[in-house]
Amino acid sequence: MGRTHELRVRQRYPGGDRIPVVYITAPPKGSPRKLAMEFARFLGLPVISPRHNTIDVTSAVCQVLIEARTDLVLVDEIHLLNHATTAGEDLSDHLKYFTEHLPATFVYAGINVEKSGLFTGIRGKQLAGRCIMVRTGPFPFTSEWRALVASLENTLCLHRHQAGTLVKQSKYLHQRTGGMIGSLSHLIRAAAISAILDGSERITKTSLRDVRIDHNSESDAPPEPPRAAG
Repeated sequence: MGRTHELRVRQRYPGGDRIPVVYITAPPKGSPRKLAMEFARFLGLPVISPRHNTIDVTSAVCQVLIEARTDLVLVDEIHLLNHATTAGEDLSDHLKYFTEHLPATFVYAGINVEKSGLFTGIRGKQLAGRCIMVRTGPFPFTSEWRALVASLENTLCLHRHQAGTLVKQSKYLHQRTGGMIGSLSHLIRAAAISAILDGSERITKTSLRDVRIDHNSESDAPPEPPRAAG
């Protein structure tokens, strides 16, 4: 989502100094200062010393984001924000401050957010009243999945890899990963690294079979058929 938006903005305003999209993760057991530092690190702001308080860091971040005309902020791991704790309340208040002082759309992503404490208490209800819930899941085996595989294949820089090889293996890749984009990315990336190290410089179904991925996908995938001898 962030990549698509940024490409569209850069196509519309070529050669500019915009930062259309910012991506951060909610810090575990985070504080307002840690949240501000997540923004600062993404923006590559100069090293901030301990003498700079939370207000100093936040003000600097907001100024840069406004000048860079950032209009999309992606906050991942939002399930780490628990309104049932004092730290969670403080972090929520500071995140709300950013949303009110930046002319940007905020998108939060997390796991089981309805059960994580994100929507508990007064602050949780405020957040729930400002957000639209979009439930996501694994990709089904459709044209969107094949397009995703093609997109990842286009990023490969392997000298002997034939374009379209992975797209032809879309069904196999879906069976191996259960339609999970993270598992797919891991599988293709690991296979590409192996292809570089062994000098083959291409990915085949055989090389994909040799890559182990996350436990969930390995457990859910159908058993591999026996390989022919010889």
